[in-house]
Amino acid sequence: MSNDPTTPVPASVPAAAPAAAPDSPFRAEPGDRDLAPQFVLPLVVRIERAAPPPRTDALETAARAVLVMLGDERSTGDGAWARAMRDWQDARIRKVVRRARGAEWRRAEALPGITVTGKDAEVRVFPPVPLDGWPKDLARLQVSGTDLDDPEPPADADPAAPVLWMNPDLDMSAGKAMAQAGHGAQLAWWELSDGERSAWREAGFPLSVRTAHPARWGGLTTSGLPVVRDAGFTEIAPGSCTVVADHPALRRDQR
Repeated sequence: MSNDPTTPVPASVPAAAPAAAPDSPFRAEPGDRDLAPQFVLPLVVRIERAAPPPRTDALETAARAVLVMLGDERSTGDGAWARAMRDWQDARIRKVVRRARGAEWRRAEALPGITVTGKDAEVRVFPPVPLDGWPKDLARLQVSGTDLDDPEPPADADPAAPVLWMNPDLDMSAGKAMAQAGHGAQLAWWELSDGERSAWREAGFPLSVRTAHPARWGGLTTSGLPVVRDAGFTEIAPGSCTVVADHPALRRDQR
């Protein structure tokens, strides 16, 4: 369920073109950001053996958790987490999703962070930590071995709200997909104005995560909307486009 750095496709560049500026935090090739100390944003999803959350609910909750962390007052200015957030964003943008249940979850909840709930899913996001410096109660949690499914197909996405469109041609584990959804949400956040961010935050970060129809995917990746491109260290091929971040404010920008 770990995830590696990814590359956003700039709005003016087709998905097939070389992605990202030389100093992009998502650039797949080695660059100056690799020389900086590396940090990771930990996310922990609660998966009780008898009641695992639906897959789409977990993906949406993880994406909102990333947005909640980005928008929290402790993450900016002189906030308690601001230095860690700056260090994380100055290097590669890494997210890792681990799973917990029972006492593991209770120990994770005792650490500084924010728990975000969906319909059934619970995801706790923590301020960034050094790549090799995880707190022991998080480091011992499992990364792999989680299979989540949707008992029923998710309803159609609300076209008036943000949608994170997943690549229909990729088969990703739940954790990998959760991290990719978080990347997509982060790219959308970066593209918005301060006023648009505030409005999204005040509304509770509504969003949907849906798998795009194969016939639409190519058009989405060349629409000018933010695109997540994976570095390919785990599960999928390097350069794979995983998510298109479709926010109403960004759609207006493409008209």
